[in-house]
Amino acid sequence: MYKKLFLTAAIIMACLQAESQTLAPDYKGTSYNNPISANIFCADPTALEYNGRLYVYGSNDHQQFIKNGKKGENTYGEIKSIVVFSTDDMVNWTFHGTIDVARLCASWVTSPWYQGFGVSWAPSVTWRTTEDGTDEFFLYFCNSSHGVGVLKANSPLGPWKSPLNKLLIHYDTPGANKQGTNANFDPGVVIDENGVGWLSFGGLGPSTIMPEAARIVKLKPSMTEVDGAAVKIHAPYHFEANELNVIGGKFVYTYCSNWADRNQTAAEWNTYKTEHGISASAPNTCTMCYMVSDDPTNPDSWVYKGVYGPHPGMGTNNNHSHLQKFQGQYYHIYHGAPLMESWRNAGVIDNNTSIFRSICVNKATVDEATQNIHEVKPNLEGVTAIKNMNPYELQQAETMASCGGVDYENFTNIKKNTKINRLGNDASENMQVQMPANSWISVRRIDFGTSGAAKFTVRAKGTGKMEIRTSRPARPIAAFEFSSTEMEDHTIDLDASKFQGTKNNLFFVVTEATDVFVDAWQFTEVGAASIQDVKSDTKSARQYFDLTGRRLTDGQQHSGIVIEQYTDENGMKHTRKVVSDNAQ
Repeated sequence: MYKKLFLTAAIIMACLQAESQTLAPDYKGTSYNNPISANIFCADPTALEYNGRLYVYGSNDHQQFIKNGKKGENTYGEIKSIVVFSTDDMVNWTFHGTIDVARLCASWVTSPWYQGFGVSWAPSVTWRTTEDGTDEFFLYFCNSSHGVGVLKANSPLGPWKSPLNKLLIHYDTPGANKQGTNANFDPGVVIDENGVGWLSFGGLGPSTIMPEAARIVKLKPSMTEVDGAAVKIHAPYHFEANELNVIGGKFVYTYCSNWADRNQTAAEWNTYKTEHGISASAPNTCTMCYMVSDDPTNPDSWVYKGVYGPHPGMGTNNNHSHLQKFQGQYYHIYHGAPLMESWRNAGVIDNNTSIFRSICVNKATVDEATQNIHEVKPNLEGVTAIKNMNPYELQQAETMASCGGVDYENFTNIKKNTKINRLGNDASENMQVQMPANSWISVRRIDFGTSGAAKFTVRAKGTGKMEIRTSRPARPIAAFEFSSTEMEDHTIDLDASKFQGTKNNLFFVVTEATDVFVDAWQFTEVGAASIQDVKSDTKSARQYFDLTGRRLTDGQQHSGIVIEQYTDENGMKHTRKVVSDNAQ
């Protein structure tokens, strides 16, 4: 199953000349960690922490971008899927593909005021472990202004399903906004410390100091039914982008402010401050505000605390964010449009192309005892790595800090004639990176240790030449050629002295390519056993994991791509991806 291509990088290096070809541009910027994706437009972020990874979900602006022919205005009408990214270090992000919400909700019933599924905007996600030990994930999204739908899975990557044949929240939901008034959109979900689920939603409304369009409702234990009527949150200058957190035992509700004239409402704001005993200033337009309550169903219990997320600028005309704690640190996850602006400035897209957004992340400071959130300053620098990348673990090619000239496709190397799905189509359990000539991907903060790397293995197909560099314009520190018609492992020997210590950046550059697709890569440390051909082994010696790294124990059902690990008769450990309808 494995094809070995052992080359001596040092010999090749002696023949290499300085880089003469023009590589795909770096539109993100080597020194920037925002946005999280250098080639996918996405917005309205939400997030969860699971098994040491941060999963971020967002509206698939890229689907609209492709539908538009990569030009024109983002009307949001073709956003019918949700993108998924994850990270464990906050700088290298794995793109997991898309959740095809249109397919999952194709059988939704209609009503006198609503015609089935339309779009999937502004997701909000949460998860729990049930009493029997099952992990359950719930993803809520808005179907335009009509209401909120819900998807369910047993993994952050799915497979997802629609547990209902209609919207969860709609105009007929008790306490919700009624048809012809305000919107029932932009959901925000949280599970409190007692295991009870809550959902906020609502928006638009009159452009006044108190639009009265914000709602919150309790969920039944199923998380797919409302428990009683929704109640109002008296949120000043409320517009959209509802999200919920529980911090220090209290509910924290965040939302985006509207465009009401602050000068005309100044007197009303002073009255509001006096009545509620607060000192906060009125929020500017299109800022992220927050309120706190210890009794969410009591509209008068919510206390306005101020602004924590200013308008990000970055070319966007709206604002949407999620406050997420990960590995003990809070993060402000939001969207701007820096990638679109970079592409426009470079002439890659027309100047009238707008507004296609990108997800960004900055640190947030939260006092959990008082629920005070310090105002975040959005910037392109973003956050720094919270850990180094381990190059001796199998890394997916779609894990990257930045890239240039690449595209994504689904694949399996087990089943033949598998349909290729491009971004915006089916939910993607596994991906590969298409790399034409002069394309590249980069990762950051890679720790090779003191011994260094003796070998490099890339899982790829096609015919190409690849170089490993420490910067885009630098001379390569290793290079090799490969050719195969199937997805196979290609391995080269390295000069270990060039692969020691921590590298701030590592670039994988494909200088020549014919139908090149890259799936994964891995270095082998000096002194470690090298990759061997697969020897005879027994089924009992194998272990299986889903693509999040969660061990699949005996009896667990899982269809699609799984990671198989085993030790052969020579004591060599192997890791590979396989297709299984029931891995045990």
